[in-house]
Amino acid sequence: MNFNPNSSFLFILAALVIVFVVAQSVFFLVRAYRHGIAIGMERAKLQKTVLSTAVFTIAPAVSILLGILTLSKFLGIPLPWIRLSVVGAITYELPAATSTAQALGLSLSDTITDPKAYTAIAWVMTLGIIPGMIIIPLCLKKIQGGIMKIKNKDSKWGDLFMTSLFLGMISAFLGMVFTDVRSGLQGWIPIFVLLFSALMMGICGILIKVCKMKWLETYALAISMILAMIFATIITPVIIG
Repeated sequence: MNFNPNSSFLFILAALVIVFVVAQSVFFLVRAYRHGIAIGMERAKLQKTVLSTAVFTIAPAVSILLGILTLSKFLGIPLPWIRLSVVGAITYELPAATSTAQALGLSLSDTITDPKAYTAIAWVMTLGIIPGMIIIPLCLKKIQGGIMKIKNKDSKWGDLFMTSLFLGMISAFLGMVFTDVRSGLQGWIPIFVLLFSALMMGICGILIKVCKMKWLETYALAISMILAMIFATIITPVIIG
């Protein structure tokens, strides 16, 4: 039994979720604006803040769009649309989908039309992010307090601890990059793309610090992702032939 991951029913479900989230955002935006007026803030300042904030959401939106395009090739548009535009990130969603498909003996080179496989991938992508939504409001204050105690006691060890946590998180994703290195030059494509992306991010960092291009801080991630994807589309056919 096959089904269409781009069916109208899934689009309607996705649209309902997105409309609810947008309505919630508009509700709090209006409440915040009115509260600002009530406490005596200038309308011009409030409008400038709203406009500047809207402009700076463009870069994250580009990253989200790239993620949706990447996942939509085999999962359709509705599921990636919900996952990445509400709660989720391409750094989690793609590895979750890939590992689940591999466990089921499927390839993500083609659209998933098996409803059981699609459901399994959707559950893994969804359930994996739920603990974070629960832990953050319940335990974030205690976690932050523990980290601050470490930093106040010894700032060097505190910085080392935070760096270790970050590197541990990155290491969890690097496993997928090095999975197929034994399959020949083709298996090194993800590594080449990773190194190129890191190079682009390094160049952005130099421009920000040396050339004082502070505005680039917001767009560095999106720029690195776009250039890395372009680089991948160029070297993949060259290496595979």
